Amino acid sequence: MTHQLLKENIQRNVQFSKDELDEFCQYFQPKTINKKEFVLEQGELCKFEGFVLDGCFRVFTLDKKGNEITLYFAVKDWWLMDIDSFMNQSPSNLNIQAIEDSEVLLIKRSDKLALYESLPAVEKLFRVMSQKALVAWQRRLINSNCLTAKERYHQFIGDYPNISSKLTDRQIASYLGITYEFLSKLKKQPQK
Repeated sequence: MTHQLLKENIQRNVQFSKDELDEFCQYFQPKTINKKEFVLEQGELCKFEGFVLDGCFRVFTLDKKGNEITLYFAVKDWWLMDIDSFMNQSPSNLNIQAIEDSEVLLIKRSDKLALYESLPAVEKLFRVMSQKALVAWQRRLINSNCLTAKERYHQFIGDYPNISSKLTDRQIASYLGITYEFLSKLKKQPQK
């Protein structure tokens, strides 16, 4: 039953046969991550890709002044990794931390690469997922350059109400690229 959500996620993206699905999922190992625990820290190699079964994670980096810059949040039914470190086996520039007690399924890099060879549907799955992720990044980049901070805030709250309720204002501000103080002012302004 642990892998049911993963199977549903896969089948929404690419059709696998039952045997392919079972073989693919057997490589994912469950792991419990406690609140504030890191799955990955800057400087480490990302040797896994994760699928969130429950909970919430934030993926962030620190600038030269020590300020947190949040790239994204991952909740139930989302994928989690540092793609640069994972693909290039270079030290990660990212931190992945649980915001609350969480459950994930992890697949090792070596297993994923082996599955590309043994199950052609796996390569198609991750190509489709990469394309969807690229679309999401493109939209986020456009919005960060074209929308005001207030518009970005309201869009984030509207698009991700289940995520925003789990976060502190500091974490939201970090994601939006604004200061905590500015976010506090935005929240006090009446909505039109």
